Amino acid sequence: MLKYNEQNERIKREYCIHQKEADHKAESTLDGIRKALARYEAYTDYKDFKTFNMNQAIGFKKHFTKCRTARTDEPLSKATMHSTLNILKGFFKWLTLHPDYRTSIKALDIGYLNLSDKDINIARSRKEPDYPTLEQIRTAVLAMPHTTEMQKRDRAVVAFTILTGARDSATISFRLKHLDTEKGILKQYPDEVKTKFSKTIITGFFPVGKDFKEIVVEWARFLQAEKLYSPNDPLFQKTTLEHDENHAFVPVGLSKEHWSNTTPVRQIFRQAFEAAGLPYFNPHSFRHTLVHLAERYCKTPEDFKAWSQNLGHENVLTTFTSYGTLSTHRQCELVQGLSLEENTDNRKLKELLKLAADSL
Repeated sequence: MLKYNEQNERIKREYCIHQKEADHKAESTLDGIRKALARYEAYTDYKDFKTFNMNQAIGFKKHFTKCRTARTDEPLSKATMHSTLNILKGFFKWLTLHPDYRTSIKALDIGYLNLSDKDINIARSRKEPDYPTLEQIRTAVLAMPHTTEMQKRDRAVVAFTILTGARDSATISFRLKHLDTEKGILKQYPDEVKTKFSKTIITGFFPVGKDFKEIVVEWARFLQAEKLYSPNDPLFQKTTLEHDENHAFVPVGLSKEHWSNTTPVRQIFRQAFEAAGLPYFNPHSFRHTLVHLAERYCKTPEDFKAWSQNLGHENVLTTFTSYGTLSTHRQCELVQGLSLEENTDNRKLKELLKLAADSL
């Protein structure tokens, strides 16, 4: 039986409206807020938020440490616990300012939702990202069948991701007109494409290989010449389903509708890597691959700045700090190749440091 508290539902809705309209939070952030509040309510058996106190906060933390993930049945990560508790702290701090709750919620009690310093350090620690090598991506793509329309689309999606570094949320919203195969450019306009932070991003195809480019160009040509798609039609589209003789849905071709979410893209990636006998790498991991390629091939600070902008980063430090951590293997490789001889020509290092400083 579904349980809920009517008063809680009203104030949660009000809070989400405030977060969206006043604090400009995205819908994905609001989903995280709803999930965190639902976890807390389930623990308290849907008591009114006005009953929040020190004991509830401490009890929820202890309960939370015993929770497990639904998909893998593993303990929740410290990062998940930290983010959830931060959401709850933000919510209850907001309640202390609300006329209907400020006399019930004690600001000091909110502090009991903090993790220990040790757990916070664990939650904030950066783990080496898992990303595929360019050779692994090429192996998976070249092994993908491409006889049917759906198979051609699936192969093009994977090749397109490494060629452009596009996020999957943007990929599902691209139209044919955004891809200029002659100039090797992808145009991402926030009023038409779901770009992160609604930024305009102009991306030149990354130099990852002619084979990836040919697959994408061939796909665009197929849509235009054979499917007669217009510039405003989706670059990647839903599969059309029809009933067979047993009244079961079967795929029969492509529609002219965008995917509504990124789940189909992730399924394509999973199937591609598993079919090639490789571990699954999600679409976003390709962006890590591209940054680590930059470590090897960018020879000047200007090269790296261009590569960074190509990924949609306004600040080059975003590429350094969010994506650019050296792999352990590369770190050791570089250190072992260093010499104790003094480097008298450190112009490139000074240029790089200046570029980083200018980005602050």
